[in-house]
Amino acid sequence: MDQISTQQISGELVAILGTHNQVVPFSQRYEGFDLPAAYEVVSCVKALRVARGETSIGRKVGFTNRHIWETFGVSAPVWNYVYDRTVHEANSVDSSFPVSGLPEPLIEPELVLHLSMAPESGMGELELLACVDWVAAGFEIVHSIFPDWKFSAADGAAAYGMHSALVIGSKASLPADSLKALAVLREFSVKLSCDTGDHREGHASDVLGGPLKVLGHLADEITRYPASQPLQAGEIVTTGTLTEAMPALPGSTWTTHFDGIEMEPLQLRLE
Repeated sequence: MDQISTQQISGELVAILGTHNQVVPFSQRYEGFDLPAAYEVVSCVKALRVARGETSIGRKVGFTNRHIWETFGVSAPVWNYVYDRTVHEANSVDSSFPVSGLPEPLIEPELVLHLSMAPESGMGELELLACVDWVAAGFEIVHSIFPDWKFSAADGAAAYGMHSALVIGSKASLPADSLKALAVLREFSVKLSCDTGDHREGHASDVLGGPLKVLGHLADEITRYPASQPLQAGEIVTTGTLTEAMPALPGSTWTTHFDGIEMEPLQLRLE
């Protein structure tokens, strides 16, 4: 795909950012719009967002949970950047987030990693663990600029990775013993519940076999696309939904409870 098309798509994405507008998937409008083309768009959109005052502070990896691939018609994860204007720390007393202006929003319980060192492609789990200095529960709010959540993997990657916002709970430390920490990140479970009575359960292994597997996948993927910025110390990485993504309806309150990892519950009210 040519540079003019990349700029056209990037401009369109920035123009509809923060609105309720939806569009026809780019893969249906631009011949040859594949993942390499999508990550060129990701890089271009990042530059445009930085130019208007935003700061990239990490990455989100989406579609890591194989149980949701059939629902969304994808067969591999995608990633994009997260920004200082889209990432929020949860208030321990009263945390809320507005979703009423977003098209088809969903809420996802996730585990967030903070990087003290930059991971490299090809690292094993123990090496990746050494790059992480804290973890936290998170709620990612995602939305679709494509009607009915119908799109290709390339569309999903380009369209902010479907990212609207990330709400991060209290920071938690992992066991000092590396093997124990590794076991924790492989074996924890989570329960997502809503005040309406809905609930879902998930397990660390549901996201590519565990959050460190997601981090390794991300480090490997970034090297495949030359326009992508390598991971850096200080970034956060949110590793994908641990349960089925649920409709984010205004007026509902969601809570995550983790088991097998020392982490406080996280609660979020949607407005």
